[in-house]
Amino acid sequence: MFSSITVILVISSYMVILFAIAQLVERKIEQTGRNFNGPWTYALSLAVYHTSWTFYGSVGFAAESGLLYLGVYIGSLLSIACWWITLKRMVLAKNTFRVTSIADFISTRYNRSQKIAALVTLTALLGVLPYIALQLKAVISSFKIITLSGHGADLHNTTMDWGSSGLLITLFMIIFTIMFGVRRLDPTERHQGMISVLMVECIVKLIAFLSVGIFVCYYLFNGYDDILNQLDQAGMHQVTSLHTRPDSGVMWLTLIILSFAAVQNLPRQFHVAVIENADVNYIKRAMWVFPLYILLINIFVIPIAGAGLLKGIDTGAADYYVLLLPQQADNTFLTMLAFIGGFSAATGMIIITTMTLATMCSNHLIMPVLERFERYAAIRGELLKIRWALVALILLSSYSFAIAFSDSYILVAIGLISFVAVLQFSPALLGGIFWQKGNSAGALAGLLAGFIIWVYTLVIPALIKQGWMAETLLNEGLFQISWLRPEALFGTEGLSSIPHSVLWSMIFNIGAYLLGSLLYSPHKAERTLRTEFMQSMLSQTSKATRPTGLEQYILLQTKLKEASALLNNYLSPDKARNAISQITEDLQVTDKERISIIELIEFHRMLEHTLTGSIGAASAHNAMENGIRYTSRETADLKALYSHLVTEMDTRIDNKKPAAKPADTNFGLIDDLQRQISLLERKNLSQQQQLEKLEMKLEERHQQIFKYRIAAQHAQRDKHKLSEQLQALQQTSE
Repeated sequence: MFSSITVILVISSYMVILFAIAQLVERKIEQTGRNFNGPWTYALSLAVYHTSWTFYGSVGFAAESGLLYLGVYIGSLLSIACWWITLKRMVLAKNTFRVTSIADFISTRYNRSQKIAALVTLTALLGVLPYIALQLKAVISSFKIITLSGHGADLHNTTMDWGSSGLLITLFMIIFTIMFGVRRLDPTERHQGMISVLMVECIVKLIAFLSVGIFVCYYLFNGYDDILNQLDQAGMHQVTSLHTRPDSGVMWLTLIILSFAAVQNLPRQFHVAVIENADVNYIKRAMWVFPLYILLINIFVIPIAGAGLLKGIDTGAADYYVLLLPQQADNTFLTMLAFIGGFSAATGMIIITTMTLATMCSNHLIMPVLERFERYAAIRGELLKIRWALVALILLSSYSFAIAFSDSYILVAIGLISFVAVLQFSPALLGGIFWQKGNSAGALAGLLAGFIIWVYTLVIPALIKQGWMAETLLNEGLFQISWLRPEALFGTEGLSSIPHSVLWSMIFNIGAYLLGSLLYSPHKAERTLRTEFMQSMLSQTSKATRPTGLEQYILLQTKLKEASALLNNYLSPDKARNAISQITEDLQVTDKERISIIELIEFHRMLEHTLTGSIGAASAHNAMENGIRYTSRETADLKALYSHLVTEMDTRIDNKKPAAKPADTNFGLIDDLQRQISLLERKNLSQQQQLEKLEMKLEERHQQIFKYRIAAQHAQRDKHKLSEQLQALQQTSE
């Protein structure tokens, strides 16, 4: 229908427009210095969740399994309904700890463990590579369909062209990914220009899919009902059936679980939803815009699937009914629009996923190795080029995977394998944000167990069926133990591969996470970080521009009135007023409307010191505890500061000592800090005294060495004189 040159020119023009949009957004940000992307951009960019797996694969899934495809979106909707509980916590923690990826987030929660970060990265890399291959396959297949000389109905009987066109498209993806996502290092890892492009692509693919759906329903047929009636008359009940397979119930549950996790566990979704979030309140808009998008992009799936079957198009090409139906009707505009929609669905996923994986690999796999070996020190400054190389490596690996497995799976199967991989993050991720006792040992054990079971039950069977491994393991099991067969683990016969893998990977993952967390007692640094992490998710503020303790949000007048009321109980009004005036002047806050928590702490310390001179230290402290109150936010900030300072001081003093239990009151926290400071001062004084003693000993040793040196010189001189005298005596005797 179209020549290859025409399609390539259209693709290139489309990407140039997108790149211009990204540049315009970034230039505007540089000029104004403000956040450009608002709640609508954020909400619509989340639809990057809908890839070619949705645009093409849902139709193919519906043509074969009917309404079962809706399980994928039911789980997503349930997950979105929980976002104000789950996603909000993640965004608040991200704002505090400046995480850059899901691997960074999980590892930060568990004591910034590099092992956990590397394991999450490796799981994501191996799990998502097939998903990227799926997108490449979709782009290359759709490219072939619209460039065939005739209609594309014979696609299923034609060999996929993985030669020049496939490699060319992969190279295009490498260039586009670098242009949009990895052009420069961003210290916040936010890419507002790219998010704007994602929003545009999400709108384009929605318009394209709806246009094809309307064309099919109201041009090729006489409406939605007409298609359903004709399907019923033709006996094609599977398209509208809830149960089209023996294990439909299990598959429904499996798809709901997988999609519930995928909507927040997929690296690209986590990046867009968490990392790119500029305001926690944007989540409220996303919680109704994103579900509406899901509804709209699925409303014509059944009609398109049914229309393809009714038109007699080969069921082997059902994944591409969205393209084949307008092409068969000789509607060139709609065919090209559908191609651009599918291209947008695929490229949006490829760009954001590859960029995210490249970031994770460089931060958690490459950099730790470079940091360990000094000989690679010069390479550390080439992080941007390392990411470029990783982008190329990831996409070329996906291209190779797509070639190897091009005829093995339909689109939906590859997508589900990736969903099972990222499902393994759920216990550590959700447990980390809700369960206080979850620790690094449990997270590492759970992730490792889940990863091993995923590889054993899904990856290895795929390699065996591809002919890359012997079938002995598949038929007889590990060590020829039948209940260790990869597709029938522990005798679970009758389950298909995806539900089987989900069942056992979650049993081992959750079990190991719980067992490891309960048996292992983390050291103090991890406990302190855990407390700080959990506390950060309870804060209602979404600002992260200033560190805890520096933001001036406390009304000074309120605190002055409180202090005045306290002092008036023990001092005359004039003395109380003069004392407060002197304190504010010393703190240099007299002209301020608001003060920080650090200034408030010092204000209260000086206030207590003033009282001490009148009523004694013990009574002054008791009066402060009874007369001074802190708000919930002030209490949270005090505890955060306490955690920071105690961790630093205790690490210096004694890493092996058990954690100090914080006092119940905020003044107790201050007392604990003062005790810690006193202990540190005593430790420092003791070390100085020891150092002085060592210096005295060293000086004595220097003096001794100097004396020895002088004595040696004298001895050498005497020896020389004696030698000369001896020689003179010998000459005289001769």
